[in-house]
Amino acid sequence: MTNTRLEPPRIDPELPPSSDPFGEVLHLLQLTGVLYCNAQLSDPWGIELPQLPGVMNVEVVTSGHCWIELAGKSPVYMPQGSLVLIPRGDRHILRGNPGDKATWLQDIPVERIGDRFENMQFGGGGRLTRITYYGVRFDPYLANRLVRLLPDMLHLRTHVNDGSWLQSTIQFIAQEAQARLPGSETVITRLADILVIQAIRTWIESVRDEERGWIAALHDPGIGKALSLMHRQPEHDWHVESLAHEIGMSRSGFSARFTAMVGESVKQYLTTLRMQLAHRELRETSDSLARIAERVGYQSEQAFNRAFKREVGVSPGAVRRHHART
Repeated sequence: MTNTRLEPPRIDPELPPSSDPFGEVLHLLQLTGVLYCNAQLSDPWGIELPQLPGVMNVEVVTSGHCWIELAGKSPVYMPQGSLVLIPRGDRHILRGNPGDKATWLQDIPVERIGDRFENMQFGGGGRLTRITYYGVRFDPYLANRLVRLLPDMLHLRTHVNDGSWLQSTIQFIAQEAQARLPGSETVITRLADILVIQAIRTWIESVRDEERGWIAALHDPGIGKALSLMHRQPEHDWHVESLAHEIGMSRSGFSARFTAMVGESVKQYLTTLRMQLAHRELRETSDSLARIAERVGYQSEQAFNRAFKREVGVSPGAVRRHHART
């Protein structure tokens, strides 16, 4: 069988600029399901989960309750209906009750249903807690700006039968997990993506503008439109004047507002974006360096190579060779 690489998802530049630049950023994150586990855990029990760089952990308590612990932080109680998102895949421990001994995840036997789908039954036979666990991989280069703004852990909770999006989505996931119908793995993976996005959106709504940083810029009518234009057409010869013209601001006013909200200049933002997109294409396509250079706004392969090495620290060829070996 021949391996076929899919083209990375793109935003159609022919469409008008989006009124939801944050939605476009989520589109570029390339969330993909890595693992789904349906766990039935009986007291006493504890599970220690490893550090997973580039993976967002999503854990949902569908029945019972548990405690979650991150290094250096107080344990957090998770009643039925709780969702925890750990954006940077930090090492953590789940316990049925404080003080329950934790077992390393890799030492717990599981029933594998598919390549990414498994069931777990573990514990001492007491009170039962059911948890659904998802590992959702994201593009670490394109996601870096967003992920570094998020707290170490996002904890959302709902009450049974309260009609909220979280409660209804958790209920749907639990039904799919128990039914094991054809396509259940795909359905659950997509629902996990929704949980991640909804958790992030809920967090954004709960914090002050000054804590949102770059996310606040995405919601600004003018700066958000400028960011959307760069995201959609990174190959275009954008500069401060052309972007200011597109959004109806003066050059100086736009430049100052952009830097204040985003934390860097238009030129630096665009360069970083282009290198992030190029890095993804080097990993996921076999296209020539010249073609990739053109797609991210460089007229020559030499200019692209210099910019890439200056921004990333290694040459484009080195990135491609590294991922060819892994």
